[in-house]
Amino acid sequence: MEKLLIVDDDSDIRKQLKWGLGKEYDVLFACDGGEALSLFKKHNPKVITLDLGLPPDEDGMEEGFRCLKEILRHVPAAKVIVITGNDGRSNALRAVQLGAYDYYQKPIDMNELKVIINRAFYLLDIEEENNRLQTALEHNGTGFGGIIGHCPQMLQVFSTIRKVASSDIAVFVTGESGTGKELVARALHTMSLRNEGPFIPINCGAIPENLLESELFGAEKGAFTGAHARVQGKAEYAHKGTLFLDEIGELPGNLQVKLLRFLQEKVLQRVGGREDIAVDARIISATNIDISKAIQEGIFREDLYYRIAVININLPPLRERGDDIVLLANLFLKRSTEEFNKKVKGFSTGTINLLESHRWPGNVRELENRVQRAVIMSDSLLLEPDDLGFTDMPLQQQIPVADVVTLKDARDRVEREMIIYALERQEGNIAKAAEALGVSRPTFYDLMKKYNLNKLSALQAKQAQL
Repeated sequence: MEKLLIVDDDSDIRKQLKWGLGKEYDVLFACDGGEALSLFKKHNPKVITLDLGLPPDEDGMEEGFRCLKEILRHVPAAKVIVITGNDGRSNALRAVQLGAYDYYQKPIDMNELKVIINRAFYLLDIEEENNRLQTALEHNGTGFGGIIGHCPQMLQVFSTIRKVASSDIAVFVTGESGTGKELVARALHTMSLRNEGPFIPINCGAIPENLLESELFGAEKGAFTGAHARVQGKAEYAHKGTLFLDEIGELPGNLQVKLLRFLQEKVLQRVGGREDIAVDARIISATNIDISKAIQEGIFREDLYYRIAVININLPPLRERGDDIVLLANLFLKRSTEEFNKKVKGFSTGTINLLESHRWPGNVRELENRVQRAVIMSDSLLLEPDDLGFTDMPLQQQIPVADVVTLKDARDRVEREMIIYALERQEGNIAKAAEALGVSRPTFYDLMKKYNLNKLSALQAKQAQL
């Protein structure tokens, strides 16, 4: 049985709590601060109820506050539930600010107090499981460069990274936007023999087509209007290091030809130049599109694909990663509370259920964005669903499902509806809509392209629904 420490100088209340809680917990009793601290250090109970009005200062609260501070100094994770009288709310709030888990006002309703105590033990279990998993990840070497996961799919990803990192073989990383493709590329670089060289990323979908060639291969002075000096491209900067070609599926056809030559011959020519420049760089590429479909439709060259995809690493979407969702949410919670100096302790049961059931179209990036937002906005110890901003999103029940054939169809319907809703809420502002969904602007453009939407069509679709 879990140990529960009751600290109260009122013998009648101690008898009431012993009768009400003795069958569910191993209850320890203390009538003053000294006895409470002695029992706490000896038995290490996880949850404590504490009456602030303790002797010798029964009319004051300082002894209770001293006891609270000492308990949390020894075990910061302990859950202290402060018990106060009807006129003690201000002291209870002060105790919460000092780190108490929650407070309860007398007279005691046993059923209500049991809910608070059970929730405290539940939260402790979640925190301990989170710490256990993080320790296991560190000890087992299943985390790389900020990538955290314990599900079978991610363990396979980590295994592949370990096997191929030390070679110069070309790696192709696939997965939905926000799944961590660049983190995989950085992990491959960090664990490679080129780790002392540069890691140079370039997003092929975020740079205008007329500038992309010079950005990638460089340009000579006078090569085009505005080229006032010789400029090295990303590929040159990656010499003796790693060149990461993100969203390579967006690369225009003419640049696919030039990239293929570069990969075959290990030389490049700057825009407007004739000199062959030798570059020794490892190539890692990534995309969130269906590359097989792009090849079939003639959008992407098959010979280029075979050059960049000797090894393929596919990242699963967050919705398919099971317990990793709560593990990552707790990790982001810890980072955010430390960054913003907030006293948020965890997630309510309802929030955890929502985290596990949400489809996460923005994947890990969306999860991190929502948890960070919640920590900043919340004034409570536990984050509730509203804190994550889900009340601003359209309900899935609003989407007709009678004509949905597959689970993928349903997911696409939800994702498309969320894009339309975000654009309508932000009055067509792409940057704000992307921020609201927790994705980058290039990713938002990708999603609009995927569903054949533009600002006007999305707003018209929303109006048609109304």
